[in-house]
Amino acid sequence: MRILVTGASGFIGSFIVSEALRRGYEVWAGVRGTSSHQYLTDERIRFAELDMGNAQRLASQLADLRKQMGGESWDYVIHAAGATKSLQREGFFRTNTQGTKNLVTMLEQSGMRPRRFVFVSSLSIFGAIKEHGQPPYPAITENDVPQPNTAYGMSKLAAEEWLRTQTDWPWVVLRPTGVYGPRERDYFLMAKSIKQHIDFAVGYRPQEITFVYVADVVQAVFLACERPEQDVLHKAFFLSDGRSYNSRAFSDLLQKEMGVRHVLHIKAPLWFLRLVCAVNGTVCRWMGKLTTLNMDKYHILSQRNWNCDIEPARRLLGYEPQWGLEDGVRESVKWYKEAGWL
Repeated sequence: MRILVTGASGFIGSFIVSEALRRGYEVWAGVRGTSSHQYLTDERIRFAELDMGNAQRLASQLADLRKQMGGESWDYVIHAAGATKSLQREGFFRTNTQGTKNLVTMLEQSGMRPRRFVFVSSLSIFGAIKEHGQPPYPAITENDVPQPNTAYGMSKLAAEEWLRTQTDWPWVVLRPTGVYGPRERDYFLMAKSIKQHIDFAVGYRPQEITFVYVADVVQAVFLACERPEQDVLHKAFFLSDGRSYNSRAFSDLLQKEMGVRHVLHIKAPLWFLRLVCAVNGTVCRWMGKLTTLNMDKYHILSQRNWNCDIEPARRLLGYEPQWGLEDGVRESVKWYKEAGWL
């Protein structure tokens, strides 16, 4: 069995590659020419340079790769490539939306249709919905209407909507909530802050957050590949660990695992976060620098309800989360220490 993993050098993609190797697949890592190979050192990995931003060049690259495979194709394509940060709004759509269209279109035109095409989307496509009243907030379900409030979420939704028009294409969509684990850098910033004895939160209304450990996302990817077509084809599945948490749960576990005794917990009003993100985002755009604190980040941090319904994933995918937050945070902190990040 052959598998192509786009975004293979990234956080989630690199773990998908490792699991595919463990399962005995012939693994092709889809990367850009400038991609790091830091987590792609296994000699069994074959590399496929793919320029998904240029349809014509991508078609040429796919034609060359098909020759390398003796005129055959990949059995499974896992599309985990995507932009989570961009200087300009258009950058998200160029990578997440148009890049997806180009990949699917060129695979089809090159005669390289896979058995299954798994698109890694995001819970962010739904935005801040079902937040009225007090917790517990109702879960976001597949029947709710997406209302993305970030450029990232809008670009992922646009890619999903286009895929839905491809009724003859064997797609499955996965929508993970906040993914954490070894190698992940955004949640690591929280660990770094805790190590400096500061925990920063925003908003006074109660917040319910959900998480999913990277290994459980990988589990869902291979279930999406291997389950019968009638169970998964042309369906979208939410992924979380099946629980919801208050805004302090993650930072408290980080504090415990790192053995940090005293932490100053600062809770700022949303208007302050909005001001900081607006100013910082504008300045960094002028300077041509990517930043974590921008208006997209404001909308993410200010969102109160991240609950999502994973019952369809359990029932149809056979998905069952194996990692609770405490175990996942413990494993993440252990890796951060061993890698010299902490």
